[in-house]
Amino acid sequence: MSKELISITTIFLLLISFLFIPKKEIIEVPIIYQINGPNIDNIISNYRPKFVILDYSKDGTDEKKFTHDDINKLKILDIIPLAYLSIGEAEDYRYYWKDEWDENPPSWIDGENPNWPGNYKVKYWYDDWKNIIFDYLDKIIAQGFMGVYLDLIDSYKFWAKNGYDIEATASEMIKLVIEIAEYARKKNPIFLVVPQNGEDIIKYDYDNKYIHTISGIGVESLFYKKTKKNSDEYINSRLEYILKIKNNGKFVLVTDYVYNPKNPNEDIIKDFINLCNIYGFYGYPANVNQKLKDLSDALKYFKEVKE
Repeated sequence: MSKELISITTIFLLLISFLFIPKKEIIEVPIIYQINGPNIDNIISNYRPKFVILDYSKDGTDEKKFTHDDINKLKILDIIPLAYLSIGEAEDYRYYWKDEWDENPPSWIDGENPNWPGNYKVKYWYDDWKNIIFDYLDKIIAQGFMGVYLDLIDSYKFWAKNGYDIEATASEMIKLVIEIAEYARKKNPIFLVVPQNGEDIIKYDYDNKYIHTISGIGVESLFYKKTKKNSDEYINSRLEYILKIKNNGKFVLVTDYVYNPKNPNEDIIKDFINLCNIYGFYGYPANVNQKLKDLSDALKYFKEVKE
């Protein structure tokens, strides 16, 4: 058989494949939030989110941090990648953790979080901690992330309950978020800064600089605490601050842990999606285990629930 005939046959078979083999459906979703073992190729082969919140690393270590090419896979599809960054706790599996801290931590590291082993509250106003955060930011920016997703904003309340004045702890947290934004935007003027939770800190944002600095806000367990609907009083008390932030031109990302893989409740999942649509929020119906490891199968319901 001639090379020309082989070539024509190959092209014909490829054409038949293109026309008649069913293509995998890609589901458009608002957010994917996966910080434990994220797999970028798996995400983009199944979904087209507006935002993706990832750890900077495949396993949390510096050795397996994502490359610039990895992050670019998201950006070329118009997906906005945000890097998770805890600024209220130190994590003992991160590159910055020193072995001697296990027995003799510096004065700005407090006790271990009983709910999250390996995480330690920090006095985030210390320069030593801020320098770690800025170094971490350098890595994130070099990877090509378009912004950061800042966790433990509400640490200001922890320190207020442990002997510090809440005006001071709130002021120091606001100052840190603004410093993070200013540092990052010297390198990338359009870098996004998105705090998670602690929306009521704006009570202490007397000059509105915090609200004007942040790009959006992420919140957890707003409408549901796992599969139990929150009270109207609770929801409205949070919406008072969240909507003020939104009305200042900021986006809102909501993660409620409503999907139980063993016993999924469609009504709850669809109600969550509808509530996000009503308020103009970007929602992620996450797994009830709150580990943010597996992609939630509840994402399939976005095909059924339209804005």
